[in-house]
Amino acid sequence: MSKEWDAGRLDSNLDGVAFNTLAVRAGQHRTSEGEHSDPIFFTSSYVFRTAADAAARFAGEVPGNVYSRYTNPTVRAFEERIAALEGAELAVAMATGMAAILALVMSLCSSGDHVLVSRSVFGSTISLFERYFKRFGIEVDYVPLADLSGWEASIQTNTKLLFVESPSNPLAELVDINALSKLAHTKGAMLAVDNCFCTPALQQPLKLGADIVVHSATKFIDGQGRCMGGVVAGCGEQMREVLGFMRTAGSALSPFNAWIFLKGLETLSLRMNVHCANAIALAEWLEQQAGIKKVYYAGLKSHPQHMLAKQQQRNFGAVLSFEVRGGKDGAWRFIDATRLISITTNLGDSKTTITHPSTTSHGRLAHQEREAAGIGDSLIRISVGLEDIADLQADITRGLTVL
Repeated sequence: MSKEWDAGRLDSNLDGVAFNTLAVRAGQHRTSEGEHSDPIFFTSSYVFRTAADAAARFAGEVPGNVYSRYTNPTVRAFEERIAALEGAELAVAMATGMAAILALVMSLCSSGDHVLVSRSVFGSTISLFERYFKRFGIEVDYVPLADLSGWEASIQTNTKLLFVESPSNPLAELVDINALSKLAHTKGAMLAVDNCFCTPALQQPLKLGADIVVHSATKFIDGQGRCMGGVVAGCGEQMREVLGFMRTAGSALSPFNAWIFLKGLETLSLRMNVHCANAIALAEWLEQQAGIKKVYYAGLKSHPQHMLAKQQQRNFGAVLSFEVRGGKDGAWRFIDATRLISITTNLGDSKTTITHPSTTSHGRLAHQEREAAGIGDSLIRISVGLEDIADLQADITRGLTVL
């Protein structure tokens, strides 16, 4: 077989294809072996034809693999597939979702820059901004997620970045992404959206005007709770900066994890459809149960941003929260009474999970920070999985009986 191999018909023509086809085939470049499934490239380094070839690749003068910390074919396939699904020019994958946020801010912001963050973000995200980014001279302020006038009033002359989760964790709060992006751009700032809860199957923030999308691939992109990873997607110029940081800082994604995520993307739409169907059925049922004070899920007509969710999302997602009577003690009794649902802080799994946010995912925040984010002691979060809905309702009934 020729060393200068031509892929020819072995690669798929993806011109003009739809989302589900991209989710199955984008990013795959078959090798001379003609494999049908995506291969895993387990190698730390690569060989070069000549010393001159090695020098040219290290200098970036010619494309090609250099070192698996920042050039690995399996990781690159995952990046290309995410970019295709999000409508991005480039994507950069990393070891975790938190590493992705770290790389985003460290590569695009400098000491003296101002960043506005939604109050309704993941607890570890707040910790990253408060305890670490501020140490390096990045100014950080927080704004209620849905309050566009609050965002406008908080933007300063040195504001570089607006960072949001929409929908938020765990209260399913939203922001008008298109309106916020226009506001950011008017002020010369960028908008980054954590799209973890929706995935590109339900929402594409770049097409709504955002500049950057962030994912914890650990969640719905994997879909089965197997491994960890993160990814940032956006325009080429910004993503090359992110890649430069990742290359230097070393927060590389494992090729094996990238392969797992490629497999997860193949079934993403199918899974999200079932997640969403189960979640709305469960949310509507919970609203009718004694002992439940309030249910937070944008798919409910009672949710104040239900219409916004319909406008900018294809469906309403898998994560819902609700308040029970009895404060923390009542919430803990409820959780402990379940026998089917998994007690774990992870979400986006095929198995339904349940957790008490104020003492787990948001437990590192100060009490006043949790209050500002609306995370009370009586709140319970459920990431709805793929089980039969009647079985989930039966298990939650066990929790209701101890309230």
